[in-house]
Amino acid sequence: MGPGRRLGVSLDRRQKGTIHMAAAPRSGSSRGNSGKKGPLKGTGGLGRKALEGKGPTPKAEDRVYHKAHRAKQLSERSSVKNAGRSGGRNTRSRHADETVAGRNSVVEALRAAIPAKALHVATRIEMDERVREALKLAAERGVPVMENSKPELDRMTDDAVHQGLVLQVPPYEYADAPTLARQTMEKWEKGYLTAPPLFIALDSITDPRNLGAIIRSASAFSAHGVVVPARRSAGVTATAWKTSAGAAVRVPVAQAGNLNTLLQDFKKLGIFVLGLDGGGDRSLPGLPLATDPVCLVVGSEGKGLSRLVRENCDQIISIPIASDMESLNASMAVGISLYEIAVQRAGSRPGETAEGGPGGQS
Repeated sequence: MGPGRRLGVSLDRRQKGTIHMAAAPRSGSSRGNSGKKGPLKGTGGLGRKALEGKGPTPKAEDRVYHKAHRAKQLSERSSVKNAGRSGGRNTRSRHADETVAGRNSVVEALRAAIPAKALHVATRIEMDERVREALKLAAERGVPVMENSKPELDRMTDDAVHQGLVLQVPPYEYADAPTLARQTMEKWEKGYLTAPPLFIALDSITDPRNLGAIIRSASAFSAHGVVVPARRSAGVTATAWKTSAGAAVRVPVAQAGNLNTLLQDFKKLGIFVLGLDGGGDRSLPGLPLATDPVCLVVGSEGKGLSRLVRENCDQIISIPIASDMESLNASMAVGISLYEIAVQRAGSRPGETAEGGPGGQS
């Protein structure tokens, strides 16, 4: 019996031990009391985001600390300004001043008596003969002289090479083309003009030097105005002022929103529209319409008149030239045509009398 009781007690203890073992948690199942390191809760994805990359390396021009970023900003600012200039000449001419940069250019502009608002001189500029002459001419003409820092001059000229001298030229005030034509015709009909109205219209002339030379020829032969389209055409800039040798003061330059519409208005007013182009239906010498109100239309060298402009002309006039010469410069063609018109209106050529013979002999 004794051994049996001890055996029972032993089994009892084994069962109690087994129960104790079943109730106790498994090793590693709880992080609270296990003593192992690690987070007690999730990170909510923050760890995964921290491990993600930052994307591709930005371009040099997109990094604000890189010198290429500054160059990109200057390029964008210049392109926006140029787009504003070419998009609408009226907007540019009325709201933005022209600038002449560089010592030689400024001196030549002042010599040509180009209208100027101010002469800007860099601070601590190195004096030479050109700077002294520019200051002298500005003082004689009453042009204000202003001192500016180099960064300010760089901004005014879009980072052009100004050599410390910048001449600010006011925008040209264009006349209204239909109004100019109507008023001129009224003066002619009332007998206030000694010669019939004479206009020159430009089709796709983009070189301001050509425009200046045409204005100069128009002044020499007493034309009543020069017409330029508002778009895709040269305007009266400082370069045109200089080339015209001051003639832009005497001959009004008008702008037309649509050149073809303006030519139709000219014809309604009684002005004959004559286009200058190679292979015309009539030769320039002996032009019978020269004694009537006339508008000469000249196109760009090489391309000539555009199709619509050509269709709106009453006649296409050609200048006889040597066969090996392809075309004439636009300003040269206008000068020759204006001379022929002046001869026809005068009734004789220089050195001839009204009878048509040299020196009075028929």
